[in-house]
Amino acid sequence: MSTTQAPALNMEKLNAFIGQFVADLGAAAHTGMVVIGEKLGLYKALAGEPQSSAELAAKTNTDERYVREWLASQAAGGYVTYHEKTGKFSLSAEQAFTLAAEDSPAYLPGAFELALGSLAAVPRITESFRNGTGMGWHEHADGVFHGCEKFFRPGYAANLVSSWLPSLDGITEKLEAGARVADVGCGKGASTLLMAKAFPNSRFFGFDYHDKSIGAARESAQRDGLCDRVTFDMAKAKDFPGKDYDLVAVFDCLHDMGDPIGAAAHVRQSLSKDGAWMIVEPFANDQLKDNLNPVGRVYYSFSTLLCTPCSRSQEVGLCLGAQAGEARIRDVVTSAGFTRFRRATETPFNIVYEARP
Repeated sequence: MSTTQAPALNMEKLNAFIGQFVADLGAAAHTGMVVIGEKLGLYKALAGEPQSSAELAAKTNTDERYVREWLASQAAGGYVTYHEKTGKFSLSAEQAFTLAAEDSPAYLPGAFELALGSLAAVPRITESFRNGTGMGWHEHADGVFHGCEKFFRPGYAANLVSSWLPSLDGITEKLEAGARVADVGCGKGASTLLMAKAFPNSRFFGFDYHDKSIGAARESAQRDGLCDRVTFDMAKAKDFPGKDYDLVAVFDCLHDMGDPIGAAAHVRQSLSKDGAWMIVEPFANDQLKDNLNPVGRVYYSFSTLLCTPCSRSQEVGLCLGAQAGEARIRDVVTSAGFTRFRRATETPFNIVYEARP
C-alpha cells in the first residue's frame, strides 16, 4: 500500500478553478445556442421592442417552448436582456450591434459557427495526436467555411480599407489609380470584394485551393456586380498564376500553409519591381508567456483544431500555428528572398506586415 499522500489542497484556489470550469462549460454549450439564434433569425427578430417568448416565436415561425428555453439561456449568459416586471426579453443597443447587425464591425455569431464546426473534427484530431497525421481545410464541416467568413469579414470591413491598406507605403494611391491585386487564400472572397468595392479602377484576382469557397466567392461577385473586375480561381499559394502584381495579400492564412517559405518565394516572383506583399496574421507575441491571455487562448485552440492539422496535411508541414509571432513570420519572409519587412499596423486581433522584394 502506497504511503504517498496527496498534496494538501488550497480550497480557495480549488473553488476558483471550479468556478472557471462552470463558466467554460456554460460557454461551450452557449456556442450552440448562438448558432441556433443566428440561423433562425431570433436575434434579428428580437432587435427592437421587448417581446415575450410567444411573440418572438410567432414572429420567427418557431416553437414557443423551444424559444422560451433559448431565451432563458441567453438571458443567463448576458446575450439577451430580461425584463422581470413584464416577463419579456429584448436586446440592448450593444447586444443588437454585435448579434443582430451583420454589417456591424463587431458581428459575433460567425465566431461561434466557426467554433462549432471546428469541434466536429475532435474525434479525428484526437487520432492525429496519436499518429501525427494532418487534416486539410477542405475536410472540415461546412460550418468552418461559413463561420470563418462571417468571423473575419467584420474585422476586414472595419479595418482593411480604412487603416490596413493606408499603412502600406504608397499602395492606396496605386489602388486608386488602377492596380493589379492578388488575394491569395481568399476563401469565400470577403476581403477581395471589400477591396474591389473601394477601388473601382483596380483589377482583383482571388485564389484559393478550396473549390466550395471559390464557388461561393464567384456567386458573391456576381451578386455584387463586380465580375467585370474581380476574378476567382482555384490555385494554391505556391503556383497561383499571374505576374507584375502591384499588391499581393494573404489574410489569416500564411500560418496554415504547409510550405509558407515556398509560398512566399512564389509571391515574390509574382510581384512587380515596386510591388508590396501585405500579410495579415492573428495577433501574437513572440514568447509563449506573453500569449497566455484570452485572445491567445482562442487562437491556440483554433490552431490545434484547424491551423496546425491543415499545415501538417500539406508538403513540408512547417506548422507555424496561429500564434507564430513576428519573429517567425519575418524568418519565413526573409528566407524567401524579401529584403524589407516591417509591422505596418495592428489591431487587438491582427497584425499587418508589409514585405517588399
